[in-house]
Amino acid sequence: MDKLQAGYLFPEIARRRSAHMLKYPEAQVISLGIGDTTEPIPEVITSGMAKKAHALSTLEGYSGYGAEQGEKQLRAAIASTYYGDLSIEESDIFVSDGAKSDISRLQVMFGSNVTMAVQEPSYPAYVDSSVILGQTGQFQKDVEKYGNIEYMKCNPENGFFPDLSTVSRTDIIFFCSPNNPTGNAATREQLTRLVQFAKDNGSILVYDSAYAMYISDDSPRSIFEIPGAKEVAIEVSSFSKYAGSTGLALGWTAVPKELLYSDGFPVAKDFNRIVCTTFNVASNISQAGGLACLSPEGLEAMHKVVGVYKENANIIMEAFTSLGFSVYGGKNAPYVWVHFPGQSSWDVFSEILEKTHVVTTPGSGFGPAGDGFIRVSAFGHRGTVLEACKRFKQLYK
Repeated sequence: MDKLQAGYLFPEIARRRSAHMLKYPEAQVISLGIGDTTEPIPEVITSGMAKKAHALSTLEGYSGYGAEQGEKQLRAAIASTYYGDLSIEESDIFVSDGAKSDISRLQVMFGSNVTMAVQEPSYPAYVDSSVILGQTGQFQKDVEKYGNIEYMKCNPENGFFPDLSTVSRTDIIFFCSPNNPTGNAATREQLTRLVQFAKDNGSILVYDSAYAMYISDDSPRSIFEIPGAKEVAIEVSSFSKYAGSTGLALGWTAVPKELLYSDGFPVAKDFNRIVCTTFNVASNISQAGGLACLSPEGLEAMHKVVGVYKENANIIMEAFTSLGFSVYGGKNAPYVWVHFPGQSSWDVFSEILEKTHVVTTPGSGFGPAGDGFIRVSAFGHRGTVLEACKRFKQLYK
């Protein structure tokens, strides 16, 4: 714990936002920082939860803990909806309280005596959980990185995909596509190379697909679309950004039975043991919501919610592009990654907050390769997104 640098990124942003609001109590502060959803959850989903909640007050409808791996019906629905033709089965699915929680459970399973690689920049939970588990060396202030972590640089110059020929072998590889924060989705050819790289090195690939529903082009939505991936990969995902239901905390992890340790022992058996030891069960009311999400009406409703946020991303992209900035992401993700060459991310964050009262996220919070960028979230009401873009144009015209 002592190795961790400063606080976790998003509470620090919240602290600065609160200080700004104390300084400017009359200001209309707009938050496009943390990736938290803002639109109402579709009624088809909340109705499913309400029905379950009411049933719990009846003798015939009451249920207690349930299986730690999740309700059988929901596991089957996830397998058929997202992995229907990919040979991922109900028994491979572990329902959880979200992808972030499962990342830490996977880290507990991997233990402290492993090496890990991570995209740079990347979601802070991968690196921070590695530090907490004792996998890393000390923080090296001169390069702003931890020892014993392989940082895979992803930037505009390499198309936001690492040059794998320069990446050292590690036990674990964390990879997020579409990526948070850059918004880039890896292509089929790139992921084929990544799977082969993991196979050649005897590595386990932890693939975070929490934003797959935002993909607009033919980029793979699951790592298991890649031949051979079931022998090297685990996939974590979530309903949070699909149904716009971050507060419900519901996700899943797919661990194929084909994934074995070097001694032939199934990884899924270890993960099942970790889940049963460290986790009771996802809320049965949330699981009812998840089942409603995967009904035909629920899937249509989720696509509408995602569509609202994708339109927001287009508005933000167009605003910064019109001002002459180099803009990335947005097309396949709810995040827009804007380049401010030669400037510190925190300085840009502070300037935007001070002069426009809009909260963004400094790119350096995702690793040193993110310095000089800010991440602008598309999670916001349409009116506030339009107002934020109006303020951006006034500041940078």
